[in-house]
Amino acid sequence: MVKNYILDTNVIIHDPFCFYNFEDNNIIIPIIAIEELDNIKKREGMVGYHARVAARELNKLREFGNLSEGIRTEKGGTIRIELDHMDMHFVPPGIDTSKNDTKILAMAKNLMDENKDIPTILVTKDVYMAIKADSFGIPVQDYHNDKILADEIYKGYRDIYASSEKINQIFNGGLSEKELELDEPLLPNEFLNITSTDDSTHQVLTRFDGKNIVPLKYQKHTAWGLTPINREQKMAFELLMDNSVPFVTITGGAGSGKTILATAVALEKVIEQNEYSKIVFVRPTIAAGNDIGYLPGTEDEKLRPWMGSFYDAIENLMGFRSSDKEDHSRLGKIGRKPNFSVESFIETYKSRGIIETKTFTYMRGRTLSNAMVIVDEAQELTPHLAKLMLTRAGFGSKFVFLGDPTDNQIDNVLVDARSNGLVYTVEKMKTFDITGHVALKQVERSPLARIAEKSM
Repeated sequence: MVKNYILDTNVIIHDPFCFYNFEDNNIIIPIIAIEELDNIKKREGMVGYHARVAARELNKLREFGNLSEGIRTEKGGTIRIELDHMDMHFVPPGIDTSKNDTKILAMAKNLMDENKDIPTILVTKDVYMAIKADSFGIPVQDYHNDKILADEIYKGYRDIYASSEKINQIFNGGLSEKELELDEPLLPNEFLNITSTDDSTHQVLTRFDGKNIVPLKYQKHTAWGLTPINREQKMAFELLMDNSVPFVTITGGAGSGKTILATAVALEKVIEQNEYSKIVFVRPTIAAGNDIGYLPGTEDEKLRPWMGSFYDAIENLMGFRSSDKEDHSRLGKIGRKPNFSVESFIETYKSRGIIETKTFTYMRGRTLSNAMVIVDEAQELTPHLAKLMLTRAGFGSKFVFLGDPTDNQIDNVLVDARSNGLVYTVEKMKTFDITGHVALKQVERSPLARIAEKSM
């Protein structure tokens, strides 16, 4: 049955291509939403960028007809801009009728009352807007097109049982997937923690290379003095060290080791082994106040407060490099303090073009070749911006997305735990043999951090 979907402004900002994702239904864009997009089009960062992309898409549609009358889509639906139906007769006293939200709610209510034979639904990502709509009896939905079910998010590994004979075969040339008789097919670069059916104390960690189950290649390696501790860190380390996997995603809570693992491997591969020409650290800047463009200073000066996680990781790694060999086996141990500052180390390599720190505002139009690119806090990205970032990849580059995709770690009101660019990318890219993902479980930062992550 054909439905009328009225789009709130925040849906268009979240996905500037959302108009094409409603099948054969009628898409109604309030003129108020166009006005709001116009007001934010010059803002720095992802909000302004998405507003401009949406405007370009709507402008393209004008070639096929009049937006006020409705333009037919390829799937049989229509897209139109609604100018009327903002009568406030149903709004109770005390409600601010000058607010744009109220005007959109009025439009939805009046269209619903006028078209009783066609279901009319308001689509919004604003919780308060949804509550108000429900109070007025207006059917309301979140934008579900790019949402991933929380219990279906790919972990990157599974636990299975196999005979000791089959385990030995893995270490003698590899074992085919068919020989394990698994319930679900393995994905490329998926890990298996295998427990022997003959001896429960016999466990091995293996990886599916797309053809066979094979041992880990880098489990005895270190990077910049760091060795992973737990099994999930070993899996992540394997993907980070393998140049044949140019895109890696790592999720996990605070203190699970995401940033320090990626930074250690980047320093090892760029500075020690010269396998890539530079390291590019990228952070989305989601602030409660003005965007980064409003801050004084150069790009590097603006970005310094946002890059604390990378500076902390390098400082800890410098401790590993200065410590005795016996300390290298633990991620949580810090060695002697180096006789130079982290700032001077980073600035030295920045001046040589070996280390770059960037935000998305300065990434459009770039091609990053022969670089190791680490995108931290990737849960703040929309799916569109995650795609934009990956399309910066040039020949010989390796991209790493890091983040904690739980709701309490997301400051961007345009995304949530199931619709952010990190989980969206994990799900979309997991079937390709040049990608890999691992979800870290254990907090290794400190006992206090572990308790806080689990109990608060």
